[in-house]
Amino acid sequence: MSKTNTKVKNFIQKIINDDNDSGKWNGRVQTRFPPEPNGYLHIGHAKSICLNFGIAEDNQGKCNLRFDDTNPLKEEDEYVRSIIEDVKWLGFDWKDRMYFASDYFDQMYEYALKLIRSGNAYVCDLTGEEIRENRGTLKDPGQESPFRSRDIEENLDLFKRMKEGEYGDGTKTLRAKIDMSHPNLNMRDPVIYRILHSSHHRTGNKWCIYPMYDWAHGLEDSIEEITHSICTLEFEDHRPLYDWYLNQLDVYHPQQIEFARLNLNFTIVSKRKLKQLVDEGVVDGWDDPRMPTISGLRRRGYTPESIRNFADKVGVTKRDSVIDVVRLENSLREELNRSADRVMGVLEPLKVVLTNYPKDKTEMLEAVNNPEDPDAGSREIPFSRVIYIEKNDFMEDPPRKFFRLGPGREVRLRYAYFITCTNVVKDENGNIKEVHCTYDHETKGGNAPDGRKVKGTIHWVTAKEAIDAEVRIYDRLFNKIAPEKDGDFFEALNPDSCLIKNAKLEPCLIDPGSKTYQFERLGYFKKDEKLSKDENIFIRVVSLRDSWARWIKQNET
Repeated sequence: MSKTNTKVKNFIQKIINDDNDSGKWNGRVQTRFPPEPNGYLHIGHAKSICLNFGIAEDNQGKCNLRFDDTNPLKEEDEYVRSIIEDVKWLGFDWKDRMYFASDYFDQMYEYALKLIRSGNAYVCDLTGEEIRENRGTLKDPGQESPFRSRDIEENLDLFKRMKEGEYGDGTKTLRAKIDMSHPNLNMRDPVIYRILHSSHHRTGNKWCIYPMYDWAHGLEDSIEEITHSICTLEFEDHRPLYDWYLNQLDVYHPQQIEFARLNLNFTIVSKRKLKQLVDEGVVDGWDDPRMPTISGLRRRGYTPESIRNFADKVGVTKRDSVIDVVRLENSLREELNRSADRVMGVLEPLKVVLTNYPKDKTEMLEAVNNPEDPDAGSREIPFSRVIYIEKNDFMEDPPRKFFRLGPGREVRLRYAYFITCTNVVKDENGNIKEVHCTYDHETKGGNAPDGRKVKGTIHWVTAKEAIDAEVRIYDRLFNKIAPEKDGDFFEALNPDSCLIKNAKLEPCLIDPGSKTYQFERLGYFKKDEKLSKDENIFIRVVSLRDSWARWIKQNET
């Protein structure tokens, strides 16, 4: 019985609509998200999560969370826990449908025996290197294993002895008997099981033989009665093998559909390489705010909504492409521009003394919290004789189009007064120590009664009540568009990916919680709750605008 068609958003939904019209799955939609727990999930996985759970939700179906834990050498419970947290944080719920490939090891073993009994699998004594050497090329057929002709009883006996632990790692494999001259290299007698005497994070030492991904993947989908097995494009060449296994076993047969994975410029998403960055101390963990991991993005200040919106805007295609990382950043900027309260912070403080302002006076000025949200209200900020401004908002000898503070120049202090520079105080080395200015008391709020205009408006904080904080200016971890293109990706690391500033912040940030704020003119920032134990450490979530567009243009070849 078919369901009412869901609006077509991508080619996968069209396939589902066609299936529903034909009654192929009786109107049922069952997907799964199947990560291997060998590392932390990244932004590419986020797209797959949104797609698989989103497809199920759009079609009143179900989506399973399944861990493909078939390699005990790389998998850990830590990664399982992190994946569960990431999927939940993104806003998806698998209810009681969390599974592991290891749940099915006994069934997979029985299916392997069935394949042997049908004459479609054999135990091979060739080493892994020898199997690769005999595989052939796209132009040349492979060579059959000398062990391919073993009879069924011998293969059954050897495979059972493999399971019982009689043989060492790499000494034997179970291979499918297909066609060593097949044009698809994946079909040239692929390995089904290998020997690994290694403890598994769930099954312990029960097993010393472990299924290969291609074998496990299809059987897991079959056992769980998945309807649409949605994979990334690199598995397209594996689909004939997926189908061959299920056809030979004559079991429930899902439909595998491939889509283009998410590739971002300036980004590496290989879990192996990300682990290298962690292990070698380049970053401070999988959740380092510069990492493309979901935990890193979460710590950085990304919201589930911004990532889901990004995934939706990128869309689903059959063609590989590289997405500009600025699109991800813009999805967050759009949200934060609407939601984030504005405050003032000075990252490189320069002391300014208002010489005609009363020495002991402190007044409270009204400041708007968010001009995009009238309901956000306003706050009071203290103002006094000594303030801090940004160092780069002052130049002793400014060029013609510099509209900020300089000798004899007048600027507006945000929410406060017009001020004019009258003097510059330097230390014995000629470095500017402080700037002296006068203020115009009639310009409170930023407007002059005589109607005169100033072109520059700068932010500030009062010295008396400012909060001292360490602010980390995080930027892209790599300074090459394609970090892996020219070999060693370590050479593409951006030396300025984390700059530390000793800042002065508004007193309202004494207890900011987990909120993200816009530091006016500077970007969006939040307190790093992981590092802020005994001190205030803020991190930049995202800049106000893309600062790399000019760099890309200058470095295009």
